[in-house]
Amino acid sequence: MRTLKTMAASLALFCGATAFGALKGDYVEVRTASVFAGACHYNGELVTTGRDAIMAWNVTAGEFNGVNLAGVRAMAVVSSEANLIDDKAVRKSEIVIDAASDAQAAAWTAMLKQQSAAALGTIVSVKRGPVTFKHDAKHGYTVDAAGFASAQVSAMPNGECCKQPNDVWYEPLTKLEGRKVGFTATARYAGGKVGENWQRANENSAFYGSFSR
Repeated sequence: MRTLKTMAASLALFCGATAFGALKGDYVEVRTASVFAGACHYNGELVTTGRDAIMAWNVTAGEFNGVNLAGVRAMAVVSSEANLIDDKAVRKSEIVIDAASDAQAAAWTAMLKQQSAAALGTIVSVKRGPVTFKHDAKHGYTVDAAGFASAQVSAMPNGECCKQPNDVWYEPLTKLEGRKVGFTATARYAGGKVGENWQRANENSAFYGSFSR
């Protein structure tokens, strides 16, 4: 009986540590192609664009490699030689991390390399800098890293993407809980290390939701 109680107590402690360690937060992603559109629109963009994406994270809780990452904000820009739906196409990425310490920045980078390698491809640049990540029900998402990338994304009215799921053509580059499609008012990339600078506006080209790792 004592052995069973000891095992149960150990299991509870383990589960508690695991839950505490899980990374959680908000995420938004913008593509250079509409992710919610009619079939003709999707096919027209499939071979001509959709090769780039902005990814932005706001960590609200959790740790990696024993480092508490709550409060970390980060943005990445991914560029591929083909539409991002092509998993075999070569990808490159550039990352900016807003972290309170070198340990946090190193742990976040290690986590991305371990868990998002396929999405990011070859990481050509990692640097620390201010990242703004604002999210509220009225204004949606505003993310910005000065001189690198920015995006403004709002919810689609009336939950259209949920009513017409067959018109959602892609999956987010990271696994999300409660994934929704967003309307991109504007998005731009100005980093220049993984491709030409670009700017897009007024498209249903975003995903957003909560991430948990």
